[in-house]
Amino acid sequence: MTALSIIVPVLDEAAGIVATLQALAPLRAAGHEVIVVDGGSRDATTALAAPLADAVLASERGRARQMNTGAAAAQGDVLLFLHADTQLPPQADVRLLQAVAQGARWGRFDVRISGRSRWLPVVARLMNGRSRLTGIATGDQGIFVRADLFRQLGGFAAQPLMEDIELCRRLRRNSRPACLRERVLTSGRRWETRGVWRTIVLMWRLRWRYWRGEAPEVLARAYR
Repeated sequence: MTALSIIVPVLDEAAGIVATLQALAPLRAAGHEVIVVDGGSRDATTALAAPLADAVLASERGRARQMNTGAAAAQGDVLLFLHADTQLPPQADVRLLQAVAQGARWGRFDVRISGRSRWLPVVARLMNGRSRLTGIATGDQGIFVRADLFRQLGGFAAQPLMEDIELCRRLRRNSRPACLRERVLTSGRRWETRGVWRTIVLMWRLRWRYWRGEAPEVLARAYR
């Protein structure tokens, strides 16, 4: 039985998928599996990923659906959902599996954000602090969960936005997350393309509207 299954949802990630998967090569060498799930890329993503992953699967487009497809095929005791523009810290598997062995049923890493803006470290600190306080993680933080619990809860809800928050709410009813201090590195392209503070305000507004009960489909249109 594989200890850890790393599931990477992708869509038109040819520019960066090789670097992402090469960084996971030591984990594959240690016996963990890497599953890439493509949502209909129109570039060379799948061809580039194939030699560097244990499986490249096709799925309906949508991060939640893609991650569920990967989880259904996974052989690991623990599932780690990793965005295509995010890199794990050194010894991530060791630290994660230690937390699980000590009783954690799910959790996430702290995050740092790469980019030119001096505000990105502030964004990362806010994300980490909010997550530690609320017990809610975002996909940028590398959410991991025991496979049996994930399947017991029915996986991610098939919604176009806030699928990470929705899952964390259900997981939190089961137990508090392990909030690992080791930091994943995620790309700041989303913040820098739209403007850091503009993106922060947008995401907080969307979270507030989601908390108030607005449909994820409506929020997804606002996000785009």
